[in-house]
Amino acid sequence: MLETGKGQTVTVRVFGFLQRYMDEQGLAYTLEREIPGGGCPAHDIARKLSIPPEKIEAVFCNGGVINIYDAISPGDRVGFFPHGTPGPYRVFLGIAREDRERTRRETKID
Repeated sequence: MLETGKGQTVTVRVFGFLQRYMDEQGLAYTLEREIPGGGCPAHDIARKLSIPPEKIEAVFCNGGVINIYDAISPGDRVGFFPHGTPGPYRVFLGIAREDRERTRRETKID
């Protein structure tokens, strides 16, 4: 559970084999979680749910693909998707673009 004090909630959905991390904790695949009022990165939400960020290929926020390091705001709907999306869909949905950006950011961080 996210321990953030006085925050607001987001709706989180977990898809595919990432659901096993929810099963291990006895959590539903769709749940509400508290985040700080100013928001937080999707990466932080995944880690608080014990989902290894490296297992996540795509993060959807309110219907669009975002980078795992982008901010999630209170009231948002977030979906975590595992690796395995077929090639053309990766490009069409923007997953490939965000994978390149994620690699750039992670290389910069290290």
